[in-house]
This record gives sequence, C-alpha cells and structure tokens, in this order.
Amino acid sequence: MKSTSFRSFIVMLMLVVIPGLVIQDCTKKDEAPPPRVTEETRGAETPVIGDWLVRRLSAEPATLNPVTASDAYESLINGYIYESLLTLDNQTLDHIPVLAESWSVSEDKKQYTFVLKEGLHWQDGEPLTSRDVLYTFDRARDPAVDAPHLRSYYKDLTDVEVINERIVRFTYAYPYFKALDMIGGLSIIPQHIFEREDFNTHSAGRAPVGSGPYRFLKWDTGKEIILERYPEYWGRAHYVQRIVFRIVTDEMVALQVLKKGEIDFMGLQPIQWERQTSTRDFSDNFNKIRYPSLGYSYIGWNQRRPMFADRMVRRAMTMLVDRESFVKNIWYGLGTVISGNFFVGSPDYDKTIESWPYDPEKASTLLDEAGWVDSDGDGIRDKDGVSFRFEFTYSSGSTTGEQLATMLQESLGKVGIEMSIRQLEWALFTKLLGDRAFDAVTLGWSLPVLADPYQVWHSSQVEKGSNYIGFVDLEADRIIEDGRTEFDREKRAAMYRRFHRILHEEQPYTFLFNRDNLVALDRRFQNVTVYPLGPDSTEWWVPTKDQRYR
Repeated sequence: MKSTSFRSFIVMLMLVVIPGLVIQDCTKKDEAPPPRVTEETRGAETPVIGDWLVRRLSAEPATLNPVTASDAYESLINGYIYESLLTLDNQTLDHIPVLAESWSVSEDKKQYTFVLKEGLHWQDGEPLTSRDVLYTFDRARDPAVDAPHLRSYYKDLTDVEVINERIVRFTYAYPYFKALDMIGGLSIIPQHIFEREDFNTHSAGRAPVGSGPYRFLKWDTGKEIILERYPEYWGRAHYVQRIVFRIVTDEMVALQVLKKGEIDFMGLQPIQWERQTSTRDFSDNFNKIRYPSLGYSYIGWNQRRPMFADRMVRRAMTMLVDRESFVKNIWYGLGTVISGNFFVGSPDYDKTIESWPYDPEKASTLLDEAGWVDSDGDGIRDKDGVSFRFEFTYSSGSTTGEQLATMLQESLGKVGIEMSIRQLEWALFTKLLGDRAFDAVTLGWSLPVLADPYQVWHSSQVEKGSNYIGFVDLEADRIIEDGRTEFDREKRAAMYRRFHRILHEEQPYTFLFNRDNLVALDRRFQNVTVYPLGPDSTEWWVPTKDQRYR
C-alpha cells in the first residue's frame, strides 16, 4: 500500500504538546513490524465517496505555510494540502515518488536529479513545474525567511538548478546521509501565490493553495479548520469528502465531545484509555488503536539562567523528577522512562545508559556541591545573591504538563527550590521558545525516520534554531558534524551513542518518557490499517448507509 502527501515523512523534528497525537515517522526500516488490520477492514463493500472525518486538534496552528511551519499540528494539516517530491511507503518505509516521476543520485552522493510527473497542477489550475521546486528551496534556505529549524538541513546545499520545466538538480557541497530525505520530503509551494506578498506573513499561511488531495475551505479561529476533497486530484482516489480539524484544548472536554459523536478521531490520555473508555457503549461506537510513538517528551532547562548553567544542578533537577512513579501511577504503566534524544528502539539509542534515578537526597548533595545553599535562612537556596526561584512553563493543551508541574513543584519545594507554574496558549508558548524567554519548559519532539541531532543540539542553532535551551558542547558539535557525512549505519550509530552519553552527563534536558500513541476512531470508517508509522487516514472510507454528514 502506497502513501500520499498526508503520509509524507516529517523532514525535521516537530514540536508537540505532551503528549500529542501525531503520526510520527520514526520506525527503523529493518525493524518495521507488519501492518495490523482492524476489524473495520473486513467488509467486502466497494469504497464510496462521502462523509466527513472530524479530528481533534489540541492546539491551534500559527500558520499553514509549510516552509515556516515548525510544529506537528501544522505539519498534520499541511500534509493533506501540499505534496513533496517523495514520500515513504506505508509498509516498507522505502522512498516512493509523489510529485517526482523518477530520481537519480550521483556516485559521490552530492548530486540529486528529479524528474517531475507530467501534467501536474496546483488546485487553482496553474501548472506545477520545476520552477516551483526551485522557489520552495530558495525560500527554505533564505536567511530572511522565518525557518531556522528547516534551514539547518540545507546548509550544505550549494545549488538548485532548473534543467527544464520537469527536471531539477540539487548539489551538496558534502555528502549528507539525509539528503534524499530532506530534498524529497519538503512540501513544494506555488511560486505564483507566495511571490505576491511578504513570505513570512503571507496570507497563504491562512488560506493555502496546494497540489494535494484536499484543498483548504475555511479557518474559523479558535474553532476549526476545514478541508474538502479536491475532485481533480491527479493521484489515487480519496473518499472522505471533508476533513474537519476541531480545536478543543481541554482533554476532558475533548473526550466528552468524542463520546457525543462530534469528533471521530483523537488521541487519548492514559487514564482515558484505561478507565474512561472501557464501557460497552464506547466500544460499540469506537475502535481503540495503540501503536508506537517514536518521539519523546522532556523538560528543557534554559542554560542562560544562572541556576541551570551548571550541569551538576541540571543533574540534580532530573533526580528530583520521579519519572517511574509518574509512568506507573498517572500513566498506568503506558510509557517508558528514557535517557536520551533518540528513539529507544533505534540503534542510535545507547541501551547501556541507565536513566538518572529519583533520589532527592543525592540531588540535595549535588546542589550543595554546586554552591546552591540556603545562606540566609529563608528556606530557599541561593548562590552569589541569586535565589533559586524559577518559572516552569507548559502549553495549556497539555494535561501531562499540568500533572508534571504539580508533582515537580512539590518535589523541589522539599529541597529549597521555589518553582512557579505558568501555562500559555500554544501560539504564545512557541513564541516564548523562539524568544528564549523562559526558565524551564516541558513539551516533546516528534522524530523523523532518520534522526539528525543538528537541528536541536548543534551550537549554531542556539540563537536562531531549535536549540532553545542554549546547549553548547564542542565534542557534541564534532559528532553531529561527522555523523552527517557518515553513510555507514552502524558507524553512525556508534557515534550517536557517544552523543547520547554526552547528553546523559550534561542533562540539558531531563528526558522524560516515550509513550505509545493511544487513539480512538469512530467504527463507521473502513479500511483502517495500522502501519509501522500509524494509520493512514487518506485510505479510509464510510459505507453510504453509515455516513453521518451529507
């Protein structure tokens, strides 16, 4: 089974609220399990067009410009509208063509040539050509464009050349193991639309025009974003007439809306999965699906703050987070405590590293040794006239963030650290990250199939990029740079395991959890297959007799 633009691989690490419902493209090809088929696929009826798929969004996107988009919610919606040159096969995870008809790679792995399919066009009828491809990559590499998270992947891309209307050639200064992913996976945008206005604030970010199977219909701020089936789409048939993204930030409210039948597909919290959706009535109406989530959640400590500049303090902070208890008592065991930035099932992840344990006594000793003691008897640790007080920020769409904040606040208070709690709407939260105007934050990363740590961890990304917490380590930089040119999978994995150990020692993040995606889907949808990267909603359809929306 082949995939469409909705399943196009995420080309970079994407921000998610903890935990987020995101189809995460992270499964290693040679470890990919076979797809599972739900009972809804057993019908022998012929697929028909009609009905809507109503999906829950836990946060509202800031933009639908795929070049400047930086979070998983934007990527999710854009995947229905825009397309890339290549994508990944749902089952094998091999590269397969989308806009490209074919491609070739030079022997030295520096040059990539793509031939576009004939007759491609945008949803407004204008032709899609290699000049649109050139324009897209020019914008992605333009320092004036608000896309530092994306630009890091193209820093060694020296030339994009239009050979003719259908052929475009890319040249790298050095071989890069993710070059095919990064060229093939970037959503192509229409030059004739975007060149009319300032790129960063273009109105197309609110009303996109793509080439994919669904076209933009409506964005009702704070309520919903609606897409409709594009009847003249060049590719395989898509059956659902509309995709509605309903914005419901509160987890409890979202579950009630789901049970009322006003949402068809959403992620579940562990307590919802275990306790609140176990009734016969719910199982009669919804199919519960569990599949691997290959991203991770974390607490990020801003090293620009005096208390978090010291790795002994950061290690102490990790030892004050009772992660095992959180997974057991709050997540009902539906999670795994992690120690590093790679997927736990990847060869890049060093399984010999044991996570720092919950140990308040040892944490207190580390804080004392780092010079953070209560010198004035007010009950709060201090050093050089600075009291150990800080603000912990999380997105208002994250129940886990709220639970974690409450637990951490109590734990820190017992050792003389005062932590205040602040929650922000997603747009304000991401702005806070971009401005580096925080003390500590919690959220997650959705990972690509092949992870390159450069975007988040290289020192060049500290000021503008995804290295929000200001991590700088010369050995880590060297490993990241050398890893980019290493095509031998095992050699690169050995390098990355060393990088994992550096992060473990430095603790720029408190690495929290990896947790399976837990989702509920209305049973009226047919042809629901759970692939290694999760279900592909563009394959679903609803029998005429079961269609809810006409």
